[in-house]
Amino acid sequence: FFSHSPTYSILLTIMPSDKQMPQYSEKYFDDTYEYRHVVLPPDMAKLLPKNRLLTEAEWRGLGVQQSRGWVHYAIHRPEPHIMLFRRTLNYGQAQA
Repeated sequence: FFSHSPTYSILLTIMPSDKQMPQYSEKYFDDTYEYRHVVLPPDMAKLLPKNRLLTEAEWRGLGVQQSRGWVHYAIHRPEPHIMLFRRTLNYGQAQA
């Protein structure tokens, strides 16, 4: 039934699979920052510039979704498809 439903076909077309979506790490911390990394799927990774960090508008434009305050702070050359982000500890509290 579902495989022949027009609605189901449309959903399959517009809903990306997990392999096409960024994968987000859990947060990890040091004394100053909280960190996380985002693994981009190949189609998104090929859009990354090779030698510079992205602004918030740029990484959001690629489809990376995170709360406010995250900064793309480093490029790990062996794995450039993994974006490294950080923000100050207690970011939300500092803004209030």
